[in-house]
Amino acid sequence: MKFSHFDKPPFGFALVFLLFSGLFFSNTYKLWFKTDSYYQDIYNSLTRSPSLYPFKEFFLKRLENRKQWEAQQKIFSMVGFLAVIGADILVVMAFMAGK
Repeated sequence: MKFSHFDKPPFGFALVFLLFSGLFFSNTYKLWFKTDSYYQDIYNSLTRSPSLYPFKEFFLKRLENRKQWEAQQKIFSMVGFLAVIGADILVVMAFMAGK
């Protein structure tokens, strides 16, 4: 099996990939610029969910120390931002240059 080139990804794949990236960027924007409401939305979502919700207690425990939660989320979002931008560039390049 020869892999000398990659086929062009379908337009639908590229579009869905970029839409999911948009979702990530939206959440990152909320985290950095609307932190109070973002934190409250997450907390409210977890407290409203049924107690059988998987990992509910784990995530509520992490939200107890807000400053630590915020720092961890922002560090993760910076790494994620770079990774998502890089992946978006690669997908668009593959779509535009593919055969």
